[in-house]
Amino acid sequence: MPQVIEADLTWTGHVFQPDIQIEVDEGGTITNVGALGLEPTRRLARQALLPGFINAHSHAFQRGLRGGGERFAGVGGDFWSWRDAMYALVEKTSRDEFSRLCVTAFREMLDRGITTVGEFHYFHHTSGADDYAFDDLVLDAAREAGIRIVLLEAFYHTGGFGIDASGSQRRFVSQSLNAYREQLDRLASRLDGRSQHLGIVAHSFRAVSLDDIALLHAEAARRGMVLHVHVEEQQREIDECIAYHGKRPLALLNDLGDMNSVTAVHCTHATAEDLQRFVDDGGNVCVCPLTEANLGDGIPDLTSLDRGDKSLSLGTDSNARISMIDEMRWLEYGQRLATNSRGVLKDAEGTVATTLLGAATTGGARALGIRAGSIAPGFPADLVSIDLAAPCLAFSPLDLLLDALVFGGGDEAVLATCVQGQWRERNP
Repeated sequence: MPQVIEADLTWTGHVFQPDIQIEVDEGGTITNVGALGLEPTRRLARQALLPGFINAHSHAFQRGLRGGGERFAGVGGDFWSWRDAMYALVEKTSRDEFSRLCVTAFREMLDRGITTVGEFHYFHHTSGADDYAFDDLVLDAAREAGIRIVLLEAFYHTGGFGIDASGSQRRFVSQSLNAYREQLDRLASRLDGRSQHLGIVAHSFRAVSLDDIALLHAEAARRGMVLHVHVEEQQREIDECIAYHGKRPLALLNDLGDMNSVTAVHCTHATAEDLQRFVDDGGNVCVCPLTEANLGDGIPDLTSLDRGDKSLSLGTDSNARISMIDEMRWLEYGQRLATNSRGVLKDAEGTVATTLLGAATTGGARALGIRAGSIAPGFPADLVSIDLAAPCLAFSPLDLLLDALVFGGGDEAVLATCVQGQWRERNP
């Protein structure tokens, strides 16, 4: 049914304002925003509304690894030893367990204010089969949880540079690009068009040949879809890529030209020159600070990027912890630690919190190629309600409320989320 939503405060894109109403039609689309003078159907006292957070990069099944891979014998571990633990999880995960992990992760995201997830999905097959059965399970889990999803369908073909896939990796592999294209067609035919969308993925330069990445780039353009790629997360992968191809992964990606609708995930060890060229050509950068810290990946150098270009987005990646507020905070804190300075990601007015919120909303929408991330007419009513009485926000003046939430707040401040007009109270 139509709604008129009124909170004490509503984010208008630059500031929180009182006396703002949001009119929503029966389909869950915002039709009007402003001082409308209507009788509210949902009055949110002592609450503030923000656009729902957008998680641009998730591997939901890895929620099953939380706490795993955190004990270290001998000299300790790294990304590659963590990957062995992830493969062990894959080896034992059944269809039912996979579904439970996805539903659990998606519900937890909603409880943390995330209304859209970009699910970078490469775990396709039942053990010993080539059936893409787990793709349907992801969509079903998103529907059950009530979260908007962009299924970023991954093409994964090799186990490394010039190496065949083996072991658990076989559950990720598409036998050919034709088989992958046929699966894209099948998935496109069964999406719920209002809350489910599709994107293309080349898993990484170690798992996809350079020729196939070029073909996927062209395929994404032909279908009008986004293309996502894991890029330069680990120095070892960069070294192997240079040995095999003679160039770094991001330089090879740049050589394809036209990076509009392309998102490079991580870019942890990207050079400033390659990263600037990528962004200048229209590319998006998705950073996952909590996972990158957990895995010991490193901190990407974002100091040269123009914050006005909206190229940054955020993801929860391994879901070792799901908190978009934490991801926002640590996007800036990582840069502070790396540069021994403060305010690294400030906007033109000198405010950092607006840049971080942009990465968690409009930047995520840009990376996923969807119309979301803003409270404005024509956008879906995807909202997150913030408790103004939360202790973490006590004594915060109105003009510093966003700063207080991002730098001192926690997930306990999230009261509810709304996806396409459908409300869900936070699970206590």
